[in-house]
Amino acid sequence: MMQRPTLTRRQALAFAALAVGLPAQAQLKSGDDPDGSPRWKQVRASLYGDRPIVDGGDRVITLEAPGRAEDAAIVPIAIRAAFAQTAERHIRQVTLVIDNNPSPIAAIFSYTLDSGRADIETRVRIDEYTFVRAIAETNDGQLYSSTRFVKAAGGCSAPPGKDPLAAKASLGQIRLRVAEAPARQPVLAQLMINHPNDSGMVMDQLTRQYTPAHFVRKVDVTYAGKRVLSADLDFSISENPNLRFYFVPTEAGGELKAQVVDTQDLHFEQGLSLRPAL
Repeated sequence: MMQRPTLTRRQALAFAALAVGLPAQAQLKSGDDPDGSPRWKQVRASLYGDRPIVDGGDRVITLEAPGRAEDAAIVPIAIRAAFAQTAERHIRQVTLVIDNNPSPIAAIFSYTLDSGRADIETRVRIDEYTFVRAIAETNDGQLYSSTRFVKAAGGCSAPPGKDPLAAKASLGQIRLRVAEAPARQPVLAQLMINHPNDSGMVMDQLTRQYTPAHFVRKVDVTYAGKRVLSADLDFSISENPNLRFYFVPTEAGGELKAQVVDTQDLHFEQGLSLRPAL
């Protein structure tokens, strides 16, 4: 059987726009069958057709998410790979799906061998009780998933946590941090982007008009000129997007660089020069 090609950003976001009109599941419960979710059936058919998806468990990929979120607008999630990125076996793409969000395809992360590990941590908005899924595609074309049920509601229409004028003044400011000196092995880095990531679902209490959608749609990270990670994002990512990821430093050191594009085609970038550990 011929496999479907890897989803492109245009295909994913086109489906996401259509998915807004799909009916949500009423009174979804944690004990419900994850594969029986009507929204997931629609998403799965669009993204993967009839390709088999195996429960990744601890063998390929694990999704970490709280059972009940403290704040539906900033729900922490972590996707962790069970093995390092090698030429023989690696994860080339991970899709994050939040079934019952207005736009269920929250993010598509694409990795290279220079990422070292196909791990990612971020924060998301959740609009109602839902299954959250990470679907990994390995270099041999196989699909693996990890699913969690999260109790949260109202995250996509929650008011911003920062004053709109202050948010506008700092729009596009980027900070890059590295957890430790590069040591010729996967090193943890953090990318923080000042951006309101407006979902288009929040009403301005003064004008009584909805704030237009305006969010980060693309992130590219390179180290020493080589791509480490690229991410196609949607408004399900929380205000002020925050990504934690790995990269593999070179012996000679180099620049860790992030390039960001939002839905108004504004471009932002930031670099951090690094030296390897002695």
